[in-house]
Amino acid sequence: MPAGAHVVNNGAAALALVTSALAVGREVVVARGELVEIGDGFRIPELLESVGARLREVGTTNRVRVDDYAAAVGDETAFVLKVHPSNFRVTGFTSSVPVAELTALSVPLVVDIGSGLLAAHPRLPDEPDAATALRDGADLVTASGDKLLGGPQCGLMLGRADLVERLRRHPLARALRVDKLTLAALEATLRGPTPPVAAALAADAADLRARAERLAAAVADVAAASAVASVAAVGGGGAPGVELPSAAVSLPHDLAAALRTDAELPVVGRVEGGRLLLDLVAVAPDDDAALVAAVRRAAAGRG
Repeated sequence: MPAGAHVVNNGAAALALVTSALAVGREVVVARGELVEIGDGFRIPELLESVGARLREVGTTNRVRVDDYAAAVGDETAFVLKVHPSNFRVTGFTSSVPVAELTALSVPLVVDIGSGLLAAHPRLPDEPDAATALRDGADLVTASGDKLLGGPQCGLMLGRADLVERLRRHPLARALRVDKLTLAALEATLRGPTPPVAAALAADAADLRARAERLAAAVADVAAASAVASVAAVGGGGAPGVELPSAAVSLPHDLAAALRTDAELPVVGRVEGGRLLLDLVAVAPDDDAALVAAVRRAAAGRG
């Protein structure tokens, strides 16, 4: 089936446009455990209702089955919505329904993957991605263009060409469109050099440790520095609970303020166990020399 894509100004706008185009005055079937808050007090159920849809909640907070969805689907159903809780995890006695099972229902399936991962990533085995969702039969996938994709803030809608065209021609699409700078930044993310998010996810812990040892040695004459193992979080509203093996330069904690306020290169680390840690998973190798210079300036100012 032909596929299409459309871009709006953020992930919430993508879901609002889908709902406006397909579900005004009709029902959207969604699991209770997927009625998430997406930040700054905004909530998925209120977003859907604000553009004219009625919610049909199924399952419980922690468990939902395909039979729950099937029993709720009827003549008033516009689509089934599956929402990935991309900024939190529910563990223990839980169950959800995979995309492939939901495609057996007789209505369109919209999958909001949240964090914008376009293809499966070996370090993020539990994070849904657009390619897999579409291959498993989703009619539309909505996602953010920042977060795990690492591009500009925008909202992506991918899927059936006929549905995407309905979205593109809907009157609300004009109000939610992005400008040329956003489109250029998104194209550069997809076709240009590796963005920082992708580079950080691919970083090798042994390489990071070797860099940390070199950097610690480069500032050891002005500060008590050492290379230590570290654990990094993905952050940015994606892959909650995932830990990335990393390495950091450990420094005296009293350098933290001076580094944060450095006029040439502000450096933000974290204080842990009484030490300031500069985790190198968030530092590009090309910036190592500048980082050394910033530490040396901070140490000189402390003296």
